[in-house]
Amino acid sequence: MKQAIIPNIPTKLYIDGQWRDASDGGLIDVFNPATGELIARVADATLEDGKAALDAAERAFAGWAAMKPRQRSEILRKAFELMMEKQEELARLVTLENGKALPDARGEIAYAAEFFRWNAEEAVRNIGELSVAPASGARILVQHRPAGIGVLVTPWNYPAAMGTRKIAPALAAGCPVIIKPATETPLTMLALMPLLEQAGVPKGVVNVLPANRSAELVASLLNDTRVRVISFTGSTEVGRALLKTAAQNILKPAMELGGNAPFVVLKDADVDHAVAGAMQAKMRNLGSACTAANRFFVHESVHDEFAQKLTAAMKAMKVGNGLDAGVEVGALVNAKTRDKVQELVDDAVAHGAKVLTGGKALPGEGFFFPPTVLVDVREDARCFREEIFGPVAALTRFSDEEKVIASCNSTEYGLVAYVFTKDVKRGLAFSERLDFGMVGLNRGLVSDPAAPFGGTKQSGIGREGAHHGMMEFLETQYISVEW
Repeated sequence: MKQAIIPNIPTKLYIDGQWRDASDGGLIDVFNPATGELIARVADATLEDGKAALDAAERAFAGWAAMKPRQRSEILRKAFELMMEKQEELARLVTLENGKALPDARGEIAYAAEFFRWNAEEAVRNIGELSVAPASGARILVQHRPAGIGVLVTPWNYPAAMGTRKIAPALAAGCPVIIKPATETPLTMLALMPLLEQAGVPKGVVNVLPANRSAELVASLLNDTRVRVISFTGSTEVGRALLKTAAQNILKPAMELGGNAPFVVLKDADVDHAVAGAMQAKMRNLGSACTAANRFFVHESVHDEFAQKLTAAMKAMKVGNGLDAGVEVGALVNAKTRDKVQELVDDAVAHGAKVLTGGKALPGEGFFFPPTVLVDVREDARCFREEIFGPVAALTRFSDEEKVIASCNSTEYGLVAYVFTKDVKRGLAFSERLDFGMVGLNRGLVSDPAAPFGGTKQSGIGREGAHHGMMEFLETQYISVEW
């Protein structure tokens, strides 16, 4: 096994403001997807460690919840500033453990840090209501109180942002948290803890438990009555299982699950603008995102021009080790992810699709798949039903807008859709008929800390970002009073 152990990064569990070995001494191997090298060995949390984290969070809860909102706000603002000061260092760590190209990683750190800045502003805006009951004349006093300990479970594709998107609103609301990062990418979240300490987050308020036995550990946490919120980002399959477990104690669920995003190019679209949007919607994060455009429906009158220009843009992207200069497309996170992308491409070709560029995993070390464009993809191909989670654009042409709306909606997922047209009125009318929680109208990027991120159907429950994100960690209390 090749080794290139990274020095001076935290690799232990973070519980109650202390760095600890796992109670049984277990370790998780973390690899660089671009080289296959072992880069770190991280403590592997046990159920006993989970209980220690819960005890710490319980001790921290009352003091953190009682802290003045402005104090919590200032701590979150400081966390934003410290993250941005360390942007390059953190971005390189993201690339090392995740594989994405360094420009992508820099963008992720900026996006991740912004959740601290946004929620610093939300922390002071937990505003209640006062009204008069029409029948009794009593006053109706409504306030929002911290819900309690939150368990946060995050995926590998955004090692920083998926954590801060949950930690920041929880802390703004006054809740302590236990975060379980993905076993493939635990280093970035651990590296954030010294910054949170420096920002002033008290011990026990944030605890980090990397674990190979994820299902067992998370189930143990959720079955403890001290936990009141479960926030999960990941597959719909795992989300279903977590919801079943959460139901035992009636936990507040915030679930951001799978996607199958349609990207629709109407006949009056500006093709160049649509291609630019497609490159954002498809190639941000190598296509390894639940928001990635998965199915491209292109009107027959502009299909060939769109396909030609998209292919040229995809071909021009440099593939390689994400730390190398000029690289835009890094490695996929592991062999399983790369192999699934290959299976989906092969299946589409077997169903009659044509490859305009790419189509085959690159040989040699690392988990590389080149930017790929497929045309004439049939709707019964697997890549039209399953998340590709890789740099593959699957195109099909259409002529009937009614049918394409039906095709867009013919999925169990409802996270995000993209629509391109020069006619905004037409685009808005089209968007309103799409059964998706978010729509990018003439935009290839919808993620924003100031916007309510989330989906319909089996793409999730609740919203992250905007004011909605903090509300996921608050309980509404009504007091009836007369004076």
